[in-house]
Amino acid sequence: MKRRRITEYLAGILMRSAALLAIALAFFITLCLFIRSWPILSEQSIRHLLFSSSWHPLRGQFGFLPFVVGTLEVTALAMLISVPICILSAIYLAEYAHSRMREGARHLIDIMAAIPSVLYGLWGVIVVVPFVRAVGQGMGYQTTGYSLLAGGIILAIMACPIIISVSIEVLRAVPVGLREAALALGTTKWEMVKHVVLRSSGRGVLSAIILGFARVFGETMAVLMVVGNVAKIPRSIFDPAYPLPALIANNYGEMMSIPRYDAALLLGALILLLVVGGFSLLARLMIIRIERV
Repeated sequence: MKRRRITEYLAGILMRSAALLAIALAFFITLCLFIRSWPILSEQSIRHLLFSSSWHPLRGQFGFLPFVVGTLEVTALAMLISVPICILSAIYLAEYAHSRMREGARHLIDIMAAIPSVLYGLWGVIVVVPFVRAVGQGMGYQTTGYSLLAGGIILAIMACPIIISVSIEVLRAVPVGLREAALALGTTKWEMVKHVVLRSSGRGVLSAIILGFARVFGETMAVLMVVGNVAKIPRSIFDPAYPLPALIANNYGEMMSIPRYDAALLLGALILLLVVGGFSLLARLMIIRIERV
């Protein structure tokens, strides 16, 4: 008995230490980025840096507004495309599809999740960019195809495996008794899914959407290859954009000869981290509010 207590005590210490290490690591990363970006923060106000559109490193002008807007817009577009498709696909596979079809679809979804992002980017250059160019020119826009829409389509495809896979598991976890009780009351299968299954699994589906958002928000390589990388605020979905991850990946190796360029790019990384953290916190608050209803 004494040996068991000692083992449980040591296991508890180990798990608490692991949890504290994870928290400390996130804090340490944030602190390091802040310290490295302090030289530019000490010279220019954060308000000016965030709301200025002028990006000319050789002149010492580091306006992050086009990159922040590009990041938010391409992510929002990707989620607008992917979320309805993913939720409807998950409902069909979980509630209507034959078991063989469901298992086959799961294998394909797992394969999609394992594909490297650079392959999605190459496919986007070969297929999506010409498609967007043809659509844009057909609608009267002069576009090369490297645009906000191309980036949104690629990111939407990359988010689908995570959202669909997690949503299927969440929907399948709803007790069979709830389904049978709803059907026994005379509801149709769709009414049962809408009013019982989706309501019971709402928190899990929201978590799946959050995971998909986290997957695409910081994506670098695929979106870098198709979004155009022009430091201007896009006026339409057919205009090029320049997300923050692409800015850091494209320029960090070239910044050594330009004063404060290093601090500016690390400030971009800090902004990216804080935005992700802010959205994660907001999502957590939404889940807590849903739990209380």
